[in-house]
Amino acid sequence: MGDSFSEGLWDPYPYDDGTRAPAGTETTAVQRGWTDRLADHLAERRGDEVLEYANLAIRGKKLRQIVEEQVPVALEMQPDLVSLVGGGNDILRAQADLDALAATLEAAVARLRASGADVLMGTGFRSGGTLSFIRGRVGQYNATIWSIARRHGAYVLDNWGLRSVYDLRMWSDDRIHLTDEGHRRVANAALVGLGLAPDDERFDDPMPAVTAPRLRQRAREDAQWARAHVVPWVQRRIRGTSSGDGRTPKWAEPKPWPPSER
Repeated sequence: MGDSFSEGLWDPYPYDDGTRAPAGTETTAVQRGWTDRLADHLAERRGDEVLEYANLAIRGKKLRQIVEEQVPVALEMQPDLVSLVGGGNDILRAQADLDALAATLEAAVARLRASGADVLMGTGFRSGGTLSFIRGRVGQYNATIWSIARRHGAYVLDNWGLRSVYDLRMWSDDRIHLTDEGHRRVANAALVGLGLAPDDERFDDPMPAVTAPRLRQRAREDAQWARAHVVPWVQRRIRGTSSGDGRTPKWAEPKPWPPSER
């Protein structure tokens, strides 16, 4: 359950021949992401025992929407394990009430744990650059997540401590969503958060160093980022719309995993 992070933006499934979705079509392709990748890992470890998996996450959702719209549906599925990651879209807004977010999240976790399901939450990433203004809020929210996990016996995916994603090459052009490599590394971190061994022991190793862009080039990149991503985001806020409006979950019903078709 969750927002764009758990839906898997921008990690589109490759075509049948293994090629990537062409630039500009990523928004229409089915997204993979760390959750589907985690399901791949868990299914492989179960051997002949079938794993059923659903993904209710929809981009743009705020935490209360996730809890009100997705938690009841998930409970009807009688899950053994649920991932519940949300709050990032709330924290991006200056008026975010972190205490209210914490209360909403804890109530949902308590409800899920009372059903007998294990719960995996996820901390926010350590923001930098143009998103440095939310770093303090993310840190405070993360502290709450660890406290909730301790009180209710839940698991935590430690995105804040995932050093390998400090690299901008792990992030898509919008600087908010991960690339396929970033999602692959998060899936391994999720295994660790569940108390399991990662499939790739080097998932947190840094990428090879490259020469940093010059100041003028970085300024051009920042301007392009603002035009392509910040302006549309602000326009949606003004109109009161969301990138998730009209969208439905990619895997709305539990299905044997991995499926024959995606």
